[in-house]
Amino acid sequence: MKAPIVLFVYNRPDHVRQTIEALASNIHASESILIIYSDAPKNQEAKEPVQKVRSFIKEIKGFKSITIIERDINWGLARSIIDGVTNVINQHGKVIVLEDDIVISPYFLQFMNDALEYYSNEKKVWHISGWNYSFDTYGIGDAFFWRVMNCWGWATWKDRWQYFEKDVDKLIANFTEDDIYRFNLNGAENFWYQVLANKSNTINTWAIFWYATIFKKNGLCLNPCKSFVTNIGQDGTGIHCNSDSIFINNLLCEKTIDFRGLIIEENEIAVDKIMCFYNKFYKKSKNIFRRIFRRIKK
Repeated sequence: MKAPIVLFVYNRPDHVRQTIEALASNIHASESILIIYSDAPKNQEAKEPVQKVRSFIKEIKGFKSITIIERDINWGLARSIIDGVTNVINQHGKVIVLEDDIVISPYFLQFMNDALEYYSNEKKVWHISGWNYSFDTYGIGDAFFWRVMNCWGWATWKDRWQYFEKDVDKLIANFTEDDIYRFNLNGAENFWYQVLANKSNTINTWAIFWYATIFKKNGLCLNPCKSFVTNIGQDGTGIHCNSDSIFINNLLCEKTIDFRGLIIEENEIAVDKIMCFYNKFYKKSKNIFRRIFRRIKK
């Protein structure tokens, strides 16, 4: 059985349309159930675009079934994703997650379902990402494992997600200086900034806590070397996105990735190349990921 797809939408009808068109063109779309969470407008300005999104998603076809959950009040992205993923994964045991600014390759669902099936009993594997950084992947292969979680098109299983916890005080108390160094990709990035920003209520995010959960459990995340995903929200329209073209990739249009022979341990070559990527662009852009994940205040 194909994994359910859960999609989170808000107030960007043009982006949602592109996301749905790409998703519907995937092989296995007609075999997949689609569950859409539509957040309510936060203010008067958002009412009209939210209604446009809701009108559009009611006309979607091409999936095994479609369920739409319209929030009566504005939940915000973090709360909505945590609740939606938990509800869907508790019912189905696995889930593929998309947001309303993610455009995918026609073979995204193939990759996700193949990986979910292949690694279902490999308890070291916690997370499957459809996106990867733009760097020279020579010598790595088609995919690799590493410690960091990417959330632009991803999947996981119930027995891993059950450990997810958004408790910032507990998280800070349980991380040593060495943990923080490794969490920050050996100092190449400052992911820990997001934890502290959640603590101060400067931002309200979910993904950093999922990464922290995986990290503390010594879990691994599977990445394709070439992306099945591009983020069209890097046009400044998203509540946590800015115009950063270095994270925009060409989509991978290959049918399958062979997981046989892929060693389930962190790929040091890939990690070194990603660290070089950060060291090159991080200093120029003054912490791009801080801007990418910036959220409006509560």
